[in-house]
Amino acid sequence: MIKYIGSKRVLLPVIVEAVRRAAPEGASVLDLFSGTSRVGHALKRAGYRVIANDHNAYAATLARCYVEADAEDVLEDAAKLVREFNGLKGAPGYFTDTFCIRSKYFQPHNGERIDAIREAIAAKGLDPDLEAVMLASLMEAADRVDSTTGLQMAYLKDWAPRSFNDLELRVPDVLPRAVTGKGRALNMDAFDAAASVEVDIAYIDPPYNQHSYVGNYHVWESLIRWDKPEVYGVACKRIDVRDRRSIFNSRPKFADALRGLLHSVRAERIIVSFSDEGYLSREQVEAMLGELWHGEAQVSVIETDFKRYVGAQIGIYNPQGEKVGRVSHVRNREFVYVAFRAAGPASTDAADLARSAMPTPRSALATSPSASGPA
Repeated sequence: MIKYIGSKRVLLPVIVEAVRRAAPEGASVLDLFSGTSRVGHALKRAGYRVIANDHNAYAATLARCYVEADAEDVLEDAAKLVREFNGLKGAPGYFTDTFCIRSKYFQPHNGERIDAIREAIAAKGLDPDLEAVMLASLMEAADRVDSTTGLQMAYLKDWAPRSFNDLELRVPDVLPRAVTGKGRALNMDAFDAAASVEVDIAYIDPPYNQHSYVGNYHVWESLIRWDKPEVYGVACKRIDVRDRRSIFNSRPKFADALRGLLHSVRAERIIVSFSDEGYLSREQVEAMLGELWHGEAQVSVIETDFKRYVGAQIGIYNPQGEKVGRVSHVRNREFVYVAFRAAGPASTDAADLARSAMPTPRSALATSPSASGPA
């Protein structure tokens, strides 16, 4: 899957185990901010029926590939299309001009292939699930030959070694349908999705700072929408990036927004993933979760120490690819909060969850002082 700030790849064992212990067998799970769909994909593999939602088109497409599409329906055709598209010659167009000439995210020989393959996908008139699989394949192939630190706010001054490689499609890891039923991929505002979908458990991993995901990954948004928009600045961002900021990117509005979202979720078990780089402290999030269900919530927390995203390891760069400033820290703490009604299942005992979910010495778990009892 694509390089992604906030990716929960290293936290997947914790999250999947937390869901397993908080939800009944055969449960439905809503992933409200699905991003790359790593979490939804892992939960589908574990047998859950997953409803994944994201308001960005590229993320909704990844969700359709990894959550909604099922192997038995699409893999045979996807393999044929991958072979066909890998044989296409490059044809320079909007993508090459915008992201290889006007900016330097990709080398032109790969930009030309991206243009040709994206036009071919559009011309096929594919079934929506199969189209999403092919678009995910193209996005991931492009990600493997880009020249960034993992964010598209800027590109490197000098070409990354991987950018010299030739773009090659691969068949994505599409899973068979879960025994609990076909998953769904939604492209909705988080508040609308929370209010309209009823599930057993909701997983919430909201944006946590001032940077919008559509700004961080505007190249993918344009590749998936294929609307060939006007762009601005050295980074060639979509013009609508200026207007598509989430309320969760605002420090003054974040707390009220998250509180409102939590209270609108139609589930009696909620898992929240958050970082100490976010706008709220651990204590604030625990207290907010403790207010749920008229104050009857039990809340437990798994705390884990991790390296920050790859860009923080490399350093801070301006749009010209020049290193500027100094990184303040290279590690951060990730928190997984589990909240449910006090009458919820005893199998979510906090200490037991910690022992089984996180067998690393860096993990620590504490039960919320605001909770009504051990979770």
